[in-house]
Amino acid sequence: MRIAFQHSYAEQLPDAWAAARPDAPSAPVLLYWNAGLAEELGLPTVDEATLARLFSGAQLPDGARPIAQAYAGHQFGGLSPSLGDGRALLLGEATDRFGQRRDIALKGSGRTAFSRRGDGKAAVGPMLRELILGEAMQALGIPTTRALAVCATGDTVYRDRPLPGAVLTRVAASHLRVGTFQYFAIRGDRESLRRLADYTLQRHYPQLAEQDQPWLALLAAICERQADLLARWMHAGFIHGVMNTDNMALSGETIDYGPCAFMEAHHPSTVFSSIDEQGRYAYGNQPAIAQWNLARLAETLLPLIQPDDPAAAVPAASDVIDAFAEQYQQCWLTQGRRKLGLMGAEPRDEALLYNWTALLTDNQADHTLAWRALADEAAGQPAALRALIANHAALDDWLAQWRARLGPSAQAATTLAEALRSANPLYIPRNHLVEEALAAASEYGDMAPTLALLDVLRSPFDQQSGRERYAQPAAPEVAQDYRTFCGT
Repeated sequence: MRIAFQHSYAEQLPDAWAAARPDAPSAPVLLYWNAGLAEELGLPTVDEATLARLFSGAQLPDGARPIAQAYAGHQFGGLSPSLGDGRALLLGEATDRFGQRRDIALKGSGRTAFSRRGDGKAAVGPMLRELILGEAMQALGIPTTRALAVCATGDTVYRDRPLPGAVLTRVAASHLRVGTFQYFAIRGDRESLRRLADYTLQRHYPQLAEQDQPWLALLAAICERQADLLARWMHAGFIHGVMNTDNMALSGETIDYGPCAFMEAHHPSTVFSSIDEQGRYAYGNQPAIAQWNLARLAETLLPLIQPDDPAAAVPAASDVIDAFAEQYQQCWLTQGRRKLGLMGAEPRDEALLYNWTALLTDNQADHTLAWRALADEAAGQPAALRALIANHAALDDWLAQWRARLGPSAQAATTLAEALRSANPLYIPRNHLVEEALAAASEYGDMAPTLALLDVLRSPFDQQSGRERYAQPAAPEVAQDYRTFCGT
């Protein structure tokens, strides 16, 4: 297979990577091929055996030049000055059918110069988790990296127990991160930092190149994309789990699906990640953590904003970072109005949304089903919502406020219900169903549960007859102790 690879990252940022080669797998087998994404990328059709070789590291596609990217990062608040791709290799960039340049990279393909004590490998379960979560986010309309392929390697990786190995092929708008800027800022390498900023500008924000203060404009544009992304996460009940600065993509995509999960019982303190013992990256903390990460990016840009006196750039950069909270709030409100079926914007909308989320928290209502049940309520079928929210007096009070806001000019009941169903999904990657699928694939080589789950998640807003169990949360005794693991 020949892919019309470009290598702008490697060519324009010579100090931001290290060459590497993937390890040869002993017996590669294609577990999943994303035919729709392959079509977007304009990839030719080839047989499964060839795909298994090409996307497991056994054989490189023509034109590939594998490199491991360098970056630093704050991990749970502590700075690591040299991280980098410890188990990933960028093969190159391809222009898709929409004219967008996208990275194609292997994940789990073996050791690199940045692996430190790691083996550079990945197991089947975590790679399928990234596939499932990424495709779910795509269907929900949340910007995300995506899996092109998952291949079993035929080799064993050792974590808490022996596991079957796998390689995932990830497609991203780019793999530029906050941590990429930190890597050069920590070293005081202004020349490389300037080249990196130029590259980021031309790749993702070319319209800003002629601004009087392009680096300040770049920071503001990145903040705007992150505000929108975080609002989408919060409305979907998505918890990333590891919001380190090396896991924040400057393109505005969700990246690095490790111990992530979707919340069921709504509560701001919800944490699933086994390594987040202090709750730093809990559901309700995510917007503030995003702002903290962006402040770290702002620090790296100060020498570019004011080369002669970086300290003089602090007030302007601080204003941009301070504005993030309001940007996020406006994104959250705009998206929330759609999810409530509200037309236009009124001052009372913010309180209405906050009171709704407080109602969900106080009643530990299922986040996804409660939002979805608003459509039934609009259609004159209140049973679903009343079953989820035990405090009927508080619910009735809120519903009265909601109906008052909808007003006499509200859409007809059936039209409103349809609008609410198109804004509020019925299906998310329920944690117990994800685990069920991963266990079947990892322990028995059975991909059927994964494929069935993916098929449901491709149409998250549509009622799918015979698939009722995919909409149901786990039993309380299962959900209360659920934990996710990063798989590294």
